[in-house]
Amino acid sequence: MERLHNITIPENNNWDLIVIGGGATGLGTALDASSRGFKTLLVEQSDFAKGTSSRSTKLVHGGVRYLAQGDIGLVKHALKERGLLQHNANHLVDKEAFIIPCYDWFSVAKYLIGLTLYDWLSGKFSFGKSKFFSKKETLEIMPGIKSKGLKGSIRYFDGKFDDARLAINIAQTAVEQGATLLNYTKVTNLVKDSNSKIIGIETEDTLTGKKASFRGKVVINATGVFVDDILQMNNPQSKKLVRPSQGVHIVIEKSFLNSDSALMIPKTSDGRVLFAVPWHDHLLVGTTDTPLDEHSLEPRALKQEVDFIMNTASAYFDRKPLELDILSVFSGLRPLAAPTSGDGNSTKEISRDHKLMVSAKGLITITGGKWTTYRRMAEETVDLAISHAGLEMKACITENLKIHGCTDKKAGDHLDIYGSDRVKIEALMNAQPELKAKLHPKYPYTEAEVVWSARYEMAETVEDILSRRLRILFIDAHVAKEMSTKVASLLAEELKADKNWESNQIETFNKLADGYIYNLQNYVK
Repeated sequence: MERLHNITIPENNNWDLIVIGGGATGLGTALDASSRGFKTLLVEQSDFAKGTSSRSTKLVHGGVRYLAQGDIGLVKHALKERGLLQHNANHLVDKEAFIIPCYDWFSVAKYLIGLTLYDWLSGKFSFGKSKFFSKKETLEIMPGIKSKGLKGSIRYFDGKFDDARLAINIAQTAVEQGATLLNYTKVTNLVKDSNSKIIGIETEDTLTGKKASFRGKVVINATGVFVDDILQMNNPQSKKLVRPSQGVHIVIEKSFLNSDSALMIPKTSDGRVLFAVPWHDHLLVGTTDTPLDEHSLEPRALKQEVDFIMNTASAYFDRKPLELDILSVFSGLRPLAAPTSGDGNSTKEISRDHKLMVSAKGLITITGGKWTTYRRMAEETVDLAISHAGLEMKACITENLKIHGCTDKKAGDHLDIYGSDRVKIEALMNAQPELKAKLHPKYPYTEAEVVWSARYEMAETVEDILSRRLRILFIDAHVAKEMSTKVASLLAEELKADKNWESNQIETFNKLADGYIYNLQNYVK
C-alpha cells in the first residue's frame, strides 16, 4: 500500500461508492464494497484510525455488560463476529483470559451463571469455558490482586487485539481488493445535482493543500463522532445524530498485576465495568464514560476521569499505582447515537448499537457500533448502498476473507504483530543491517519498522509512526518523545523532505505527546 499523495488520482471518476472516514467502520465498508467488485474510493481527513478507532480498550468481545442488560441478540451477533475476526486476523486477535475477583459468595454464583450463558451464546465460536478458581488459585494466576476478603474468582475468555494495527491491515486488504484509499484528504463539501441528489465530494489534501472533486453513485458517511459535520454540509439545520462520550485509559507497568490474564472489575462506583488488560508488555486500564458536547481529533482526559480509574483500580490492586506511575494517558470519543428525548446526560441510556440510514438522496450514514462488529456493520451498509443506488446485487464475502498479515506462524517477539509481513521486514534488515538498530534501548522497535511503515503502510508523519504504527505514544509518552528525532530523520529520508520539515515534525509531535503525559498541572477539575 504505497503513499498515494505522490500519485495523481484522476478526478471525477465515476466511483460506485465513495466512503468518508478511515476508522473501523469506513475501512470495513471500503473492504466489503471492493471485495464485491465495486469501484470504491475512501477518503480520511487525517491518518487511518486517528480518532476513536485507535483509542479502544483493545477488546474483541461480545459484551458481558450488554448481557447483564438483557441484550441477548447484540451479544450473540458480537460473539460470532469475535470468532470470525480471530479466524481472519489471527496475527492480531488473541484469546485472553479475564479474571473477575469475587469478595462475596453471591458474586461467585451470579457471575458464574451469567458467564456460562455467555459461553453458550458463543456456540461454535467459543473461546473456552468459564471456571471458578479458589482464593489460592486466583492469587497464583494474578499475584497482584487484592487478597483481603477474596473468596475466589471467575475466569472467562474474550479477545484482545491492537486496534490501529488492525485498521492498517484492513486498509491494505481493501487496496488489494481494488479500493483506492486517500488519507489526509478532508471533505470540504458535498456535490449535488439539479435535483439535490448527492453525487460526489469536494476535498482538500491537508498535507499539500491540493483540492479535488470526485463523483460517485452513492456516498457513505462513516465519520464516527464527525457524522453530524458531514450531514450539516447537506443540511445546516439537520438534527444531531451523535452524542460523543469520552473514554479514558491509562497505561502503567505490567508488574502491578504481574499476570498474563486480564482483570475485569464488574461494577464500578457509577455502575459500569473497568478492565486492566496486558497490552504490549504493559497494563492498560480503563475506561470511563463521560458525555461531552464537543468533539475533536485529540480529546484530552479530565482529571476526574484519571482519578476515577486510579481509585477504582487501586481498590483491586495489592500495590496501588501512583500518578507518577502513569506512562501514558489517552482519550477516545465514542460516537453514540444521540437520544431523541430527555436530557441525554447518561451515556448508559445512549445506544451502543449502530444506526444505519439514508440521510439524503445519495447519502448513507452509519454511526455507533464497536470494533468487534465492524464487519457486520460494513456488510449492512454496503447492502443498503446497493439497494439505494441501484447497483448490481453482489453477495458479501468478508466472513471468510483473510485480513492482510493473517498467519498461524508466530515467533514470540514484537514483530509478530506484522503477521506475514514480518519476513519482509526481516529481509529489509538483512539487506540494510544498519536498520536493525533500536529506536530506543528500552523497547524492541527498530529503524526498519519506520522505513517499512513509510513505504508500505502510508505513514506520512512522525505521529503516524509513533502513535498508530508502533503504538509507543500510547504505551510510554516520554519515550515516544525521545524517539521522535530519529523517526523524523528516517521519515524525512524516505519522503525526500528537507530539514525544515524534519524539525517541524519533531516540534509538532512533541507538543502532541505532552498531552499524553500525566502532569497534574495539565489537568483541570
